[in-house]
Amino acid sequence: MPTPDFDMVLFGGTGDLAKRKLLPALFDAHRDGHLSARGRIVATGSQALTRADYLGALERQVRPKLDGATESNWLEFIARIDYIQIDVRETGGFDALAARLAESAAPVAVCYLATAPHLFTTICEQLARVGLNTPNVRVVLEKPLGHDLTSSETINTSVGRFFDETQIYRIDHYLGKESVQNLMAIRFGNALLEPLWRREWIRDVQITIAEELGVEQRGDFYDRTGALRDMVQNHLLQLLCMVAMEPPASLEEDAIRDEKLKILKALKPMHAADATANTVRGQYRAGAVAGQPVAGYLEEDGIALDSRTETFVAIKAEIANWRWAGVPFFLRTGKRMASRVAEIVIRFHDVPHALFPRPLAQSPQNRLVIRLQPEESIRLELLVKQPGDTVELRQTSLDLDFSESFKGRRAGAYERLLLDVIRGKLGLFMRRDEQAQAWRWVAPILDTWATLPQPPKPYTAGTWGPAASSALLSRNGAAWHEEV
Repeated sequence: MPTPDFDMVLFGGTGDLAKRKLLPALFDAHRDGHLSARGRIVATGSQALTRADYLGALERQVRPKLDGATESNWLEFIARIDYIQIDVRETGGFDALAARLAESAAPVAVCYLATAPHLFTTICEQLARVGLNTPNVRVVLEKPLGHDLTSSETINTSVGRFFDETQIYRIDHYLGKESVQNLMAIRFGNALLEPLWRREWIRDVQITIAEELGVEQRGDFYDRTGALRDMVQNHLLQLLCMVAMEPPASLEEDAIRDEKLKILKALKPMHAADATANTVRGQYRAGAVAGQPVAGYLEEDGIALDSRTETFVAIKAEIANWRWAGVPFFLRTGKRMASRVAEIVIRFHDVPHALFPRPLAQSPQNRLVIRLQPEESIRLELLVKQPGDTVELRQTSLDLDFSESFKGRRAGAYERLLLDVIRGKLGLFMRRDEQAQAWRWVAPILDTWATLPQPPKPYTAGTWGPAASSALLSRNGAAWHEEV
């Protein structure tokens, strides 16, 4: 079903995010007929480009990477696109933007701030000055929203001076993934699993987001940010909330976000001793990824030779409530790891009495593996009798491969979230109190790390991180999924 008529303004329209994620997502929605025929896209940037210059850059940099971009649908798509030069420190570009949007009088205007967070306040102030903060205007804020709780709250307060909370969409693209949304269906739509989704039956939970890439061209940004701020404070904690939250009273957006907030508030605080014992930070050294040699973090462009910024984090977290008391949640993320994978692994307790011989001394028995990327799938691992005269068990699985079970193209995460913004759906976006609570939990870890004399533990690029990460789990009678 097509969206309502809209204008979408991409601040940072010449940047990497717009060209690599946002415009391809909008093209996919256009190709499949999900965008209103009168929906327009206005890209902005500081460069003095004509519309023809900008479209030429998209032709070279975006079109070759698109699936199904025929001559006709590409020309139809770029007919939607305009370009306006805006220097956020000057007012003229915003006046031109307001005039351009007034030409269409679309009922929905979306301003996507794909810029550095320190520019958010200035952009919102200028949007308000030219009247682009009326109730039909929605503003999308990219992560990371601030550097810590104080800076995050400062940005939120500043943006909140010009936009109501119902107009602010704090985006986390992992929440747009099909398999993440399926978590709610798996948990709350199946009588088989919901009774088991608690401490009595679940032994531990692992959430991993691993990347093969290094810092690429973002060395200066990444060295000021690190993996904890870049990935844990938002992506990993949001996934934890989706796994652990109580059933919401309804599918209304605030009913879901209320339950996620309760989980964030129930996380056991990370005092200094806890942060030292239950976290591991690492930094990659030179190695090989996919058979190709890669430099170490300290050799990357824009990285100080004495940098102590972490590129890997592993954390043991616990939720202090009746459902999850005593169940460890292991969170892990890193760059330059052995493979690109994002997954959630639920490991169930063993049967109370071992009636059958064990196939492996450390067999995981039953696990639910929810793969988010590179492919989306859900796998339930079970033990069954191996064919033969003796009763020997072997592990097998019930697999749901989304690409096999559901034919046809599925919307990508950014596509789904952009369509939700245009349609005014807030459920897959973070509320301000959620974000603040996530920062409150992360802050003591950052503070503790800042006082430690030891640098991050080194690990070779192309591996699964420092050995201390495996030791963190082994102390709790567990092992990372790939190590079992």
